[in-house]
Parts: sequence; structure tokens; C-alpha cells
Amino acid sequence: MSQETLSKLNKSHIDAISSSRNEPDWLKDYRNNSLSIYDSLPIEMSPLYNKYTDAKKMDPEKVSLSTSTTQTIPNFLEKRLDELENETCVIQIGTNIHKINVSDELKSKGLVISSISDAIQNNFELVKKALEASNSKDDKFTALNNAAFNSGIFIHIPRNLVLEKPIYFLTCLSEDGLSTISRNVIFADESSKATIVQELYSPKTEVQQAYLELLNTNLAPNAQLDITTLQMMDQHTVNFSTRRTDLAQDAKVNWYSGLFGAMLSRYKIEYFLNGPGASSNDSEVIFGNNEQSFDIQTNVNHESPSTEGRVVEKSILRNKSKSLFKGMIRIQENASKSNSFLSGRSILLDKDAKSDAIPGLEIFTNDVKATHSASVAQIDEEQIFYLKTRCLSHEEAERTIVEGFLEPLSRKMSFQVRAWIAYLIESKWDNRELTINTDKELTKFVEVEETRYNEDSEIEQHYKYR
Repeated sequence: MSQETLSKLNKSHIDAISSSRNEPDWLKDYRNNSLSIYDSLPIEMSPLYNKYTDAKKMDPEKVSLSTSTTQTIPNFLEKRLDELENETCVIQIGTNIHKINVSDELKSKGLVISSISDAIQNNFELVKKALEASNSKDDKFTALNNAAFNSGIFIHIPRNLVLEKPIYFLTCLSEDGLSTISRNVIFADESSKATIVQELYSPKTEVQQAYLELLNTNLAPNAQLDITTLQMMDQHTVNFSTRRTDLAQDAKVNWYSGLFGAMLSRYKIEYFLNGPGASSNDSEVIFGNNEQSFDIQTNVNHESPSTEGRVVEKSILRNKSKSLFKGMIRIQENASKSNSFLSGRSILLDKDAKSDAIPGLEIFTNDVKATHSASVAQIDEEQIFYLKTRCLSHEEAERTIVEGFLEPLSRKMSFQVRAWIAYLIESKWDNRELTINTDKELTKFVEVEETRYNEDSEIEQHYKYR
């Protein structure tokens, strides 16, 4: 087993990963080229963003990598794994695929869920297409993942397949303190439809452990994906995720992210609306406490006419936690009649909490509709006073204001997703373990979420008064 710290990552470690998986020569070359690019790039590519980012909090001297990790299942996961026993799922512990569960019926219809290593052998063309879509020169951590990924999953939803129940993709770091670099690929073929739930966990640890992910998602014409990412990792860990989603004509993706754990979360998210009628809806909820740091960059690239993009990020920050939201809408010359909205908003519950928002627009054509907004504010003491006169305690008043702050965001989420996020917020507020549970345990949250109003009012109001 080859083991090395990130600071000493070199060609021999990369070659050891390739050899352990019997990878083809083209992939070995791809890895080594990416490694040379990784060594040459700065942590943050943009001088504008460089003074804000906390990405350097990840200490390369403390992050250990290996070709393989322990397969032991952490005790806190046992209940959740029991709940997923009969669901369509893939369970990843460290670098190991613990379980893949796909019914014979879905296999006969062409659904493929496998490790990335198996996909390199059995779905060569699709994997190579995903790798080639990822340019290592775009970002230092994209190059790192392309060079040193030691695990990953592959999902292929075939043409015309409509999945009634979700695919669960659960990842947990291993208990040996080793970090994981995961290369994940999702393909949705023409006119397919599916829901994917990604859950990220880690065991409690005293060492800095990292989950570094590069996820390529590709939607063919008229495909639709609803994806939920729930990050619930221990606050000694680091979570870096780079996501690229390509959408063909009339394809649609709804992506909901709830980021609650990790010492440092750095997410770089790109949507490419490549075909007419393509649309993306990205909703992000962040709840930070202690000294957590969240660094989020979300870009929507309109490459074709009549495309729609929507990004709404909301952060709740306590203690000395920080958030940085960097967003960009790019509407290219041939993307007329496109419609795009970008919003980053933060509420600070303590005087030492901090948030920065840097939204941007790059528009190269006419006949489009695009707007952005950003706001950072302390909690309103007058609202606190008013609620306390209605017999709420100070903490209950804060929680009520936070619920109202998030309410417009959750309108397009399913009841289940909204209930999960509400449950995780309450768990974090009460310092309970972060995990999601069965529908039965979340009934009260679902009942509350079913009564909410339409979030489109926020966008309509912004256009009206800007």
C-alpha cells in the first residue's frame, strides 16, 4: 500500500495508483500531465478572490493519501446503512466501494452503477468523455483530482428510463485518518429522469482528513435530474468539491446543497447550458458555527439561446464562522433570449461571524434578462425584541428569524429535501450528531414544509424594484 502526504505527492505515488487498478496507458498519461499542472498552479486562480479564500487552511503536510484505506464501517453509520438496505444505492467508505445495490429489474432496463475503476474497463467511452471535459488548467484542485483520484463512482441512466425512487450515493471517510480523492461521473441519457441523493459523512478524528471530489454530470437532450447534496462531515475534516454539469437541449437539473459540516468547505460549481431550452436551478443552504469556513463559487454559462439559470445561496453564520460566495453569470454572444438570476445572502447571528459576497455578470449579447444581488446583515434586534414580546426566548426568536430567512429558498425543493435540511439545522443548533434518518422520524418537518409559500416571489420582487 503506497501512502504519502499531499505535500510530497509525486509521480511514483500516481503510478502506484494506476498500477493497483491496472489502468490503460492513456489514463496514466492523463494523470501525470495533470500532476505537472497541479504543481504549477496557485491555490486561487483569480487575484480578486485570492485575498478572501481560506483554501490554504488545508495543510498538505497533514493530509495523507493512499492507494487504499480500511473498509471498517463507522458505528454511527450502521443505522443509516440499515435504512438503505433495500434502496437503489452505492456506499463508499474511504477508497472502497462497500456496497452497490441495483435491482434486477433496473439492471435489465440498463441502469449502471459501478466504481470508477470498473467503469474505466466497461464504459470506456463515457468515462473518457467525462475526463476530457475537465480541464486541469482551470483550477489547482481540479488538476489534483485528475492526477491522484483513488476512488469514485459511475452512474449511467439509460435513454427513456424514468426512476420513481431515488439513487442514494453515500460517502464516508475511513476511520484510519487517510484522505479520499474521488472521481465521480454521472450520465443521464436522452429523455431519462432520476433523483440522486448524495450524503457525505466522516468519523470523528483529531487529524486533518480530506474528502476531495471532482464530479462530472452530463445531461443529454430532454433529460432531467434532481440532485441533493447533504454534507455532514466532522469539523476536523476538509471538503473540496469541484462540479461541472453539461446540459444539452431542453435538459434540466435541479441541484440542492445543504452544507453543514467540515472545518473548511470549498465548492466550485459550473453549469454549462449548451443546448437551447436547457435550464439549471441551484439552491445552496449553509449553516456554520465555531470557526467553520465555507468558500463557494457558482458559475452559470449560457452557451445557447433560450436557456435559464438560477442560483440562490443563503448562509446562516454563528460564532466565528465565515462564508465566501463568488458567483458569475456569463451569457455568450449566441445565447439571446436567455434568463438568469444569481443571489447570495447571509445572516450573521454573532458579531464575530463574517461573510463576503462577490456576484458578477458578463453579458455579450442583447435581448436577455439577467440580474444579481447580494446582502450581508446582522440579525435584526427589533425583530428579536418583537418576537420576545410574543413569549419567545432569545434563542427561539433567532431560530424563527432563520426559518423565515430560508423559507423563500426552499419552495422548489421536495418535501423530503426541505425536511432533511430543517432537521439538520435543528440538529446543529442543538449540537446533535449530523445525520439524516427515516421519513417516520422526519414527519413533523414534512408537515411544516407542506404549508409554505412560493419562493418565486423573491425573484419577481427583485425585478420589480431594482
